[in-house]
Amino acid sequence: MTDTDVDLQHPLLRFATAVSEALDRVSALEPAFLPAEQKRAALLTLAQDSERITALRVQLQGCAEEVADAVGARDVGDVLAHELHRDRRRMHRDQALAEALTLRWTRTASAWRQGRVNGEQAAVIADALDQLHAHARSWITHDQLIEAEEHLITEAANFDPHGLKVLGRRLFEVICPDQADEQEQLALQRAEADARAAARLKLMPMGDGSVRISGRVPDATARRLATLLDAHTAPRRDHLSGDVRDAATGERLPADRLRGQAFCTLVEHADPDKLPRHGQTATTLFVTMDFHKLRAGVGAGALLDGTPLSVGDVRRLACNAELIPAVLGGPSEVLDLGRASRLFQPPQRKALALRDLHCRAQGCTVPAPFCEAHHLHPWSTGGRTDLADGVLLCSFHHHRIHDDRYHHERAPDGSFRFHCRT
Repeated sequence: MTDTDVDLQHPLLRFATAVSEALDRVSALEPAFLPAEQKRAALLTLAQDSERITALRVQLQGCAEEVADAVGARDVGDVLAHELHRDRRRMHRDQALAEALTLRWTRTASAWRQGRVNGEQAAVIADALDQLHAHARSWITHDQLIEAEEHLITEAANFDPHGLKVLGRRLFEVICPDQADEQEQLALQRAEADARAAARLKLMPMGDGSVRISGRVPDATARRLATLLDAHTAPRRDHLSGDVRDAATGERLPADRLRGQAFCTLVEHADPDKLPRHGQTATTLFVTMDFHKLRAGVGAGALLDGTPLSVGDVRRLACNAELIPAVLGGPSEVLDLGRASRLFQPPQRKALALRDLHCRAQGCTVPAPFCEAHHLHPWSTGGRTDLADGVLLCSFHHHRIHDDRYHHERAPDGSFRFHCRT
């Protein structure tokens, strides 16, 4: 390339070329040997300058339709994703931001290039302004939109993207305080309707005995679920250290694992009388199992949809779920259909709570309200649902008492000791 060719280049291309050459010169340097203060200065400078370079690239991306047209691409984001092997979704997000800043919010684009806002803040500002314009266009003028944009750019010096997003939701009351209450009510109604319309729940069997649950629900629903889960996990929290530990073993457990266990407990203890009915009863599970295998504690049961259950799970669910065991003998002949009345009733649960106070496994102090009622004499061998035949166990120890890998014995004081079988 001749000096004449360089002189004819646009300053932006000359800058990009100079940056690339400068990076080549320092790419082999080892930054680990920099003194601490120089590391700090280099980190801040590189972070700030990389934001400004990104701003230039995004600005260029927003006005380079001819680059996409030349290769028949949908947009410049597709070109960059293909040429640079970048994530296509990320490039499309950048493309949408580039178009918003180029066509509508040019002051924010300028502030980003000058280093007054960063890319995350610019995206938040553009989104907040788009929302304001879409939902309040009948109340606000063009000058007020400019005022709102300048307000968010100024506040970017004081708030991170999350804080700036919160401010963005309150933009209308800054520029139109007289109509703010009416607009806020409409915005809340719109947000609630959108959240409910967007609610989703997917159940994906993993093939290993578990199901992955993913979804999206309104804020209020999520908060209520969190409260219900916290009610089940709270007794397992060490209030002095802040650690979350297993009530029996003292093992430190991550909060998400405890919430997963609490979710299982919550579903198993849902009150069927308060749920919508479908078919026969609200949450009835029919379990088929050979009678002799059930008594012997071997084999497996199955739900009507074919989902297999271990003998331990069948016995445990029989203690506290609205479950009808269809015990089979011979060629699938129904010998007995258990009734929901074999479950411990609320008055009996209260009496058990007054008597046992907490889980009756030795060393476990999970309070009675968080425990499950267990039949000392299994229903499958003629057990009765009465106080003499019931005992409170937490979910963890209720699983263990029905787990063939553990041996349990009752101490003279009525508590249980568990030992792993060898």
